[in-house]
Amino acid sequence: MTFVETLARRGVLVALLASALSATTGQAQTAAEPIRIGMIEGLSGPFANTGEAVYRNLVWATERVNARGGVKLPASQGGARPLEIVRFDSKGQTEEALSALRSAIDKNIAIVTQGNSSAAAAGLIDALNKHNERDPARQVVFLNYSAVDPVLTNAKCSYWHFRFDAHADMRMSALMSVVKEDKALKGIYLIGQDYSFGQAVLAEARQQLAAQRPDVKIVGDELHPMARIKDFAPYAAKIKASGAQAVLTGNWGNDLTLLVKAAREAGFDGSFYTFYGNALGAPAAIGDAGIGKVVAVADWFPNVPGKASEGFYQSFRQRFPNPADDYVHMRMQLMIESLAQAIEKAGSVNAADIAAQLEKTQVHLAGQSARMRAADHQFQQPLAVAVMDRQGAPGVKFDVEGSGYGFRVIRQLSPQQAEQPHTCNMVR
Repeated sequence: MTFVETLARRGVLVALLASALSATTGQAQTAAEPIRIGMIEGLSGPFANTGEAVYRNLVWATERVNARGGVKLPASQGGARPLEIVRFDSKGQTEEALSALRSAIDKNIAIVTQGNSSAAAAGLIDALNKHNERDPARQVVFLNYSAVDPVLTNAKCSYWHFRFDAHADMRMSALMSVVKEDKALKGIYLIGQDYSFGQAVLAEARQQLAAQRPDVKIVGDELHPMARIKDFAPYAAKIKASGAQAVLTGNWGNDLTLLVKAAREAGFDGSFYTFYGNALGAPAAIGDAGIGKVVAVADWFPNVPGKASEGFYQSFRQRFPNPADDYVHMRMQLMIESLAQAIEKAGSVNAADIAAQLEKTQVHLAGQSARMRAADHQFQQPLAVAVMDRQGAPGVKFDVEGSGYGFRVIRQLSPQQAEQPHTCNMVR
């Protein structure tokens, strides 16, 4: 065997050895123990579609973190570790949510997330406050992406709870910036779900209307049972008979979709000022009648101007191409980015260490920047108000859920403009 042949053979052996080592390393990285996040959400029952939509968002967010190597931790903490979402079905009920929390704790999950129901969120906060004090070796931190009753970061604020959505008063202020310019508005109908969040929305609506539009008469003001109404026709008939030019509602999920559909069928041709009218079937339900009349407020819309935002949305649609899966929220992505940042800075997966760093997070993604306010654990981020229009109209490149209708942004608020004072007295 010549010297060259010997070197060549050695080269092959070295290459094979390097390949084997690389495969072993890759397997070791894949086998790294994941950092589990317990998602407590309604995955069955009347709001199951909302829960599944949240799950897609959280999975996509963790995939982004995992694609860049996972969360970087010291070797003593397992090194780089992926994030994993573990599902717990609350069935849309507070007691079931508390049971799910106990199951998560039993599985030694130190991070839980929930959002769809402020009543459930309040129950989780109370339970975690007691558990974390009683069992410091198994403390848990709570990330809230949608429960927006203002009290959760005011009188009921907790060191263990972090809210990543704008609360109801912040959203209402953004909506009112458009309502106060609606010169055709003479009468408005207030309707909402009969639980803490729905009650808070209507209370704030009364207060802000009195302050900013005292000329507008409230011609209807009522709450309805949450997730129990199958036929909103009687409510729609009252709305139409009231003579209102607009409806203001914090309804979400099927309670919103069925309400706007019934109003359309009843012949109501006024505006809808909503918190969540831009998703989960609402645009398709109201159809052409909503063009120029359905207004929604959110932390972000697919048609927010900018290439970064557009690319972000298109990436989501590539990951979930089914039009029925078209439900993406920037705040849920920012929440997972904040968590990853906090864990890396803490160098630990201990709940108390994570909480100490979550208070300080500042994140940037797809042209959006936001920060956590340490004083009350309320995320400070941009807000936008948008109006429904046909896809292809100016400012409406993207539609919603394949409906042919999208939302054109008509007002953008910076985090500083959206920020509001708080009454939290944080116990640390």
